[in-house]
Amino acid sequence: MELKILDFMSTWCQPCKTMSPILDEVEKETGVEIQKIDVDDNEEMVIAYGIRNIPTLIFLKDDKIVDKVSGTISKEALINKINSL
Repeated sequence: MELKILDFMSTWCQPCKTMSPILDEVEKETGVEIQKIDVDDNEEMVIAYGIRNIPTLIFLKDDKIVDKVSGTISKEALINKINSL
């Protein structure tokens, strides 16, 4: 099963800026694809996934939502979540 993470973010969002280098490190260390989605440019996806806050991470396994996290999360907590899925 393939795990992928959608990172709903924006360039003006300070918590999103905080998460960006963490997500880059986690992607390199785990090999899990993390797709950054700017909420200002992707209104259809924001509506489709019911995004109300940013940053929000949507965890997809075989294109099905298996988890969702809103707000910032530590690198360690994110890696633990990936390993638990």
